[in-house]
Amino acid sequence: MKISQFLTQHFRHFNAASIVDAAVGYSRHIDNGGSMIVTLAGAMSTAELGISLAEMIRQEKIHAISCTGANLEEDVFNLVAHDKYVRIPEWRHLTPADEKRLESQGLNRVTDTCIPEEEAFRAVEQPLLEMWTATDKNGERRFPHEFLYDLLNQGLLTDTYCIDPQDSWLAAAAEKNLPLFVPGWEDSTLANIFAARVIDGTLSRWDIIRSGPEYMGSLVDWYARETLGRSISDLESTASDDAPVAPPGPHTETGQRAVGFFQIGGGIAGDFPICAVPLIRQDLGVACPYWAYFCQISDSTTSYGSYSGAFPTEKITWGKLDVDTPMYLIESDATIVAPLVFAHVLGW
Repeated sequence: MKISQFLTQHFRHFNAASIVDAAVGYSRHIDNGGSMIVTLAGAMSTAELGISLAEMIRQEKIHAISCTGANLEEDVFNLVAHDKYVRIPEWRHLTPADEKRLESQGLNRVTDTCIPEEEAFRAVEQPLLEMWTATDKNGERRFPHEFLYDLLNQGLLTDTYCIDPQDSWLAAAAEKNLPLFVPGWEDSTLANIFAARVIDGTLSRWDIIRSGPEYMGSLVDWYARETLGRSISDLESTASDDAPVAPPGPHTETGQRAVGFFQIGGGIAGDFPICAVPLIRQDLGVACPYWAYFCQISDSTTSYGSYSGAFPTEKITWGKLDVDTPMYLIESDATIVAPLVFAHVLGW
């Protein structure tokens, strides 16, 4: 029995049924010609979500990704240092002294998995520093992910691969030059290293790395091209205080792509890109469709003030979703659920 058949046969009620409903809705959206952005919070790369996520990218079930700086780099760390990772099944029983011993061994723990500093961080740092230095000297500016795309596409790390690159979502994304958005990149190990190199004078400019607001500009332009068929700069002339807003409903006009939103976890990886729609509609005054599909996987308890724990309908009030947007909320561990949804969509 295939995984998708097992899910259909056994996941019939409650939270289990939400998994199947979301997967069926995802496939329906893609089959109807829509595109999908996936957002990655948490430590999905270290959880090796790339095993299924990479195939979703290759089969064009994903058309853009928003991720944290940690997920961006940790997929590369896993690619080049996986054999040196240390798994600690009894991580809940570690004492502070145990944690200190891990630090002294250069092992940085993410739940049950320790990332080795020398084999991961330092292995990527040197070739990346060479790219930063060249960009610095040329007076250029680039997005964080563009450097990593070049590292992979130019084969600069190939000799150090520890896993099949087919299981690296970033390698699949780099090969397709997938639109990638990394809000808050500064909250990552490589960004810390970059900051250190500017502070110590190795690099001369902070603005070698393009910023979060620039990522938003890139994202808004991508969304306009997907849904309206034109660059956002071509639509700015319609912006005014009394500019029309998009008509009700999440679907685009004939010949234009509806864009769905598949959110893993909460935080900036999801909240940043979903704001593209109210930015276009409310701040630019340009008529554009709402997100045409929405699914969030979260184990955050629904509570007052929690973005991760908010029901999807709350997003209607912020101009992100509409009343007839298909919405799904899967309350579970994304490391368990996301591969199941992807397996169903892929027909595995």
